[in-house]
Amino acid sequence: MRVLLVEDDPMIGDVLEQTLRESSYAVDWVQDGEAAINAASLQHYDIVLLDLGLPRKNGQQVLEALRGMHLDTPVLIITARDGLDDRIRGLDAGADDYVIKPFDMAEIMARMRALFRRTGGSADPVLTNGRLSLNPVTRNAQVEGQSAVQLSSREFSLVQALLVRPGAILSRSALEDRIYGWEEEVESNAVEYLIHSVRKKLGAETIKNVRGVGWVIAKNS
Repeated sequence: MRVLLVEDDPMIGDVLEQTLRESSYAVDWVQDGEAAINAASLQHYDIVLLDLGLPRKNGQQVLEALRGMHLDTPVLIITARDGLDDRIRGLDAGADDYVIKPFDMAEIMARMRALFRRTGGSADPVLTNGRLSLNPVTRNAQVEGQSAVQLSSREFSLVQALLVRPGAILSRSALEDRIYGWEEEVESNAVEYLIHSVRKKLGAETIKNVRGVGWVIAKNS
């Protein structure tokens, strides 16, 4: 999953970016409102973490711009503004949730998982296609009838990207977008290597190749 982090405080941003990467998210971090709008107009994101007190354009203006572009990306506001009016304005402008600073990273991660479940149309925290299950909390994957196995951060990101929409074929570039952030180097065969690694752990039939198009995890298999 790819996250747009919009935070101008270097200390908070650094902690958020590091924690998100350690939790298997691809992260692009920008530090002002105009950069956030530009990034969202050029790149697909699965969620936006948005501070309100930003230079150039504030978070409220960023949020209004995103919704004005008809982007339905979930937005989690993270701010020190704890007034009721601020929360109401943010939610009415299209935010999906609101967290007040200072916060605990465990709460941020839990709220992000809840937003992913909501946008995916499922209340169940475990992703599954009926045969393969993926637990976003433990990063364990389990094929029906077999023991659960631990995935690496990038293996988890790859399986999650495919299992969010079973039956949907994702190309190499689409998978790279969900696994790697701007500043991360991507080797030419990185996706193939990850798929090979996942198949060794979960079985060769877990991820299927559609020649010339991409890869898929079957729906209701």
